[in-house]
Amino acid sequence: MSTAHRRLVQEQFGRSAADYVASAGHAGGDDLERLVAWGRAYQPRRVLDVATGAGHTALAFASFAERVFAFDLTSPMLAVARRFLHERGAATVSFTAGDVEALPFCGVFDIVTCRIAAHHFANVGAAVRQIAQALRPGGVFLLQDILGHDDPATNAFILEVERRRDPSHARAYRAVEWNALLRGAGLTVMEEAVLTKRRPWAEWTGRMRMSEDARRALERFVHAAPEACRAAFDFRLTGDGVESFTDRMILLRSERD
Repeated sequence: MSTAHRRLVQEQFGRSAADYVASAGHAGGDDLERLVAWGRAYQPRRVLDVATGAGHTALAFASFAERVFAFDLTSPMLAVARRFLHERGAATVSFTAGDVEALPFCGVFDIVTCRIAAHHFANVGAAVRQIAQALRPGGVFLLQDILGHDDPATNAFILEVERRRDPSHARAYRAVEWNALLRGAGLTVMEEAVLTKRRPWAEWTGRMRMSEDARRALERFVHAAPEACRAAFDFRLTGDGVESFTDRMILLRSERD
């Protein structure tokens, strides 16, 4: 990850770290339940949660793994996660700051998780290779992220929405791209699912500390977009504003060869 992009991610999430503890979309849902069900079946001893954010995924896996390592680029986010998990009594979680493209682990984890974060990785191929290296042979990578759209115009529309709201957003990948990235890192996809998450607009834009002017400009952009682009994400409009939209999430269970 370049120094400039690293600083951008740290700036964006350092100032909004506390808001992620209260984010319903990160705290739970069918998506997290699916990852937990996949992970629990392996009865893991050691789990690494990459880009842990406020620690919701680490907390869920700490309920059955012997040891969980929560890893994140942003120190204020790790501080929030440490406090949150301590309050929840999760005594088996350790916290490490660092870049996913340079993980300080090799062949030690039964499971690596990465949930709703990979769209911020500047070099997702390098990140996936590092994650594969951190797994033991036969270990499992459980991934969840925003699913890129197959239609170029629709994909360009939502990319612009995401980047205006959060400049550290790199891009979302399509299912075929994820399968190629994982295969190239020596990981075999065993199971795939696509789920949706409804994003309340005020909470979604507010979490990134958007100014009123920037939010209004983004709403005008959404209103001016082709109907087909808005419909692909079920944008619900209110007057000249936005009420909510729906993200599609891809979930992948892959195993290291």
